[in-house]
Amino acid sequence: MQSKQWRTMLRLTGCWAMCTVAFMAAAQQPDGKSAAVVKPAMTVTVAQPQNQQLSQRLSANGSVAAWQEASVGAEIGGLRLTQVRVNVGDQVKAGQVLAVFANESVLAEINQAKAALNEARAVASEAQANADRARALQPSGVISAQQYNKDVTAEATAQARVESAQANLAAIELRLKQTQVHAPDSGVISSRTASVGSVVGLGSELFRLIRGNRLEWRADLVSNELFRIKPGQKVRITVASGAEVSGQVRMLAPTVDAQNRTGMVYVDLPASAQGLLKPGMFVRGEFEFGSTKALLVPQQSLVVRDGFQKVYVVGPDQRVKLLKVTVGRRQGDMIEITSGLPLDANVVVRGAGFLTAGDLVKVVP
Repeated sequence: MQSKQWRTMLRLTGCWAMCTVAFMAAAQQPDGKSAAVVKPAMTVTVAQPQNQQLSQRLSANGSVAAWQEASVGAEIGGLRLTQVRVNVGDQVKAGQVLAVFANESVLAEINQAKAALNEARAVASEAQANADRARALQPSGVISAQQYNKDVTAEATAQARVESAQANLAAIELRLKQTQVHAPDSGVISSRTASVGSVVGLGSELFRLIRGNRLEWRADLVSNELFRIKPGQKVRITVASGAEVSGQVRMLAPTVDAQNRTGMVYVDLPASAQGLLKPGMFVRGEFEFGSTKALLVPQQSLVVRDGFQKVYVVGPDQRVKLLKVTVGRRQGDMIEITSGLPLDANVVVRGAGFLTAGDLVKVVP
């Protein structure tokens, strides 16, 4: 019985050995080398660097402000406001009536001044008649020289009183015009302190007006960058919504802040920017300096390794190599490579963040 079991075990062992030998023989190439296949670590896409014209720009931050803001005040004091005809945000034209004061007391003063003027004219008429009679009689010696001088002086005094009364009437009529507050220029009302029923003092501010509804962007630049900016230069301003507004440099501030060493650049904004920009908004803009040729790759291809910007490049053997590069300007989803990258390199785009140097990859369109 035992010999039978041993014979069975020997037969099984022999079959296993034959299978093992057959498997190893099948796994050998005719040249005797192993035929094991290495699979790619990842499927990637590649792109070659592109030579394109890239605009040169200088970025800056600043606030939007009114080009000029006019203060509209009361030219007459001690009167009650009866009408306020505009509100914040209203568009107004030069000379438009913004508010009206009560004018009853001023009208009464005008009537009184007119009466005083009429009285002065009557006195002047009598004085003139007396002076004319004195001039006619003076050659004959009928009247004395003293009387003659008295009549002529009375005439001049009466005429002066007429002129004084006329000036007083004109001043009161001017006060009557000042009971209506007019817009000094066309624009938009930016603030209002006037309220119906209030009694304001002379010179009190009632409204503020953005002249011509004209806005500007005031950008802060460090002193060593100011020399690059010239009046008339184009500026592109980006608002929070992503929309872009094109402006133009009007002037540079004549001085630089001694504390932070920055200077201000004033940029005129177009009328079309009114719906996108408001005074007080803080926005970012870019000054344009023309364009130069640049080597661009997709931003997606950049990876950060050991604190440096790098890209993976696929070699002829389909293995990736890590290159350290220097980056420059950005344009959309492309970025400039200033050094470290050959012109004919196949740069890994999709999948670059998951690779390791030396990995075998499969490239797909």
